Amino acid sequence: MAMPFLSRRPTVPAKDGASWPHVIILGGGFAGAHAVTALRDARVRVTLIDRNVYKTFQPLLYQVATAGLNPGDVTMFLRGLSLKVPNMRYRQGEIEGVDPERKVVRMDEGQKGIQELSYDYLIVANGATTTYFGTPGAEEHAMPMYTRSQALAIRDRIFSELERSSREQLHSHDRLNVCIVGGGPTGVEIAGALADFRMQELDILYPEMDPGTLQVTVLQRGGELIKEFSPKHREYAAAELEERGVTLCLGRGVKEVGYDHVILDDDSVLESDITIWAAGVAIPEKVSRWGFPQDRRGRLSVDEYLQVKGFPGVYAAGDVAGQDEPLPQLAQPAIQTGQAAAQAIAAEVAGTPRKPFKYTDLGTMATIGRHAAIAQIPGIGGLEGSIGWAAWLGVHITKMMGHRNQRAVAMNLISLYGGTRATHQPNPVVGEVDSLRAARVFEEQAARRRFGKGAGAGDRSSVRAAARAEGAASVAEPTKD
Repeated sequence: MAMPFLSRRPTVPAKDGASWPHVIILGGGFAGAHAVTALRDARVRVTLIDRNVYKTFQPLLYQVATAGLNPGDVTMFLRGLSLKVPNMRYRQGEIEGVDPERKVVRMDEGQKGIQELSYDYLIVANGATTTYFGTPGAEEHAMPMYTRSQALAIRDRIFSELERSSREQLHSHDRLNVCIVGGGPTGVEIAGALADFRMQELDILYPEMDPGTLQVTVLQRGGELIKEFSPKHREYAAAELEERGVTLCLGRGVKEVGYDHVILDDDSVLESDITIWAAGVAIPEKVSRWGFPQDRRGRLSVDEYLQVKGFPGVYAAGDVAGQDEPLPQLAQPAIQTGQAAAQAIAAEVAGTPRKPFKYTDLGTMATIGRHAAIAQIPGIGGLEGSIGWAAWLGVHITKMMGHRNQRAVAMNLISLYGGTRATHQPNPVVGEVDSLRAARVFEEQAARRRFGKGAGAGDRSSVRAAARAEGAASVAEPTKD
């Protein structure tokens, strides 16, 4: 008898597997990963292509950005999918184009020349990307939070700026103003997490600073937050954020973004040392060059089977798929469309009728902060407060791929939000905190800054000289307790 730990698991489920139709899936997000798992029993070869070797659980990225979770807690190694889908292979590459006439995908794998891979069926599930709506300065100065690396950049920037400010004399601490552009679920969640950090941990970690040093503002062009929810839940979210000290600036759009400020549509200027962009996403521009029909929002036009209109064998799923009645760009629609597109292909290969896609609304959730969340669940109704938070936690944990991720997230979030202020020992998950670089950039940007010491200085050399003189003085006359 073969011992499980000594024998190799078969890599294809049948001897003739090499001759099976080839399915290429572009993108390893919610739609792509679930399309892979839905093809586990189909007589096809599957190739998953993504620029990253991991799948990101984006609903919890804000916890990474606010140092609540390790980045590895919300990512899964895509090659691990082959445990349950032995007919899958992964290839890392940047998609350069698709030739539907030749049924070829062109990609950059870092080698000389563009590589080509032929397919019998194609699932386009490469998702969306951040859009700045043409706002001047936004791409240069605002920080998006759509990928793991972007969340890590926000986390490291926050702590670098806190360290920089903590070195100043007590009476002159530079306030750290964080402005979050966008009042959707992402904006609300990161604002609540930052407010909780200020209330629960800031004065312990930075006793030399006033907790009011960290200011959090949510900027929303519309008059209400989280439009996806009922008016009752919108009011609850706004009240919870304001109770946590978050400033809500509703009905005001952002006209321009600078290094330390934002200019609103009425030309008023707000201080914003860190501008987090959570205002929306759009389909990558390169998709328009692939020759597929698109709707007015740039999504690929698909029929009731999620097949791209006019292109048999090509399907779209997730954020990039544009049905006649568009679905929200959230996790559940991506999961369901990814599975449905794969099932349609499996039916074609098996010679059975395809089933039209029908979206099942499982509800919408968002967390505002410690023991405060909202959930709209069909058949159950609305949940708020601790009950809503418990439901939010349970759903997010169970929807994660990988048992290690589920255990790690459950333990870390319970540790983060459990206990009391007296028993909870702050231990934020930090990375490359480079406050020295942050201080140098702060000084070098003096001519472009509108706030803080030396703002608007035209001669940067004089600013540096003044900073060195201040540093010398602080060494000669240390601050007394």
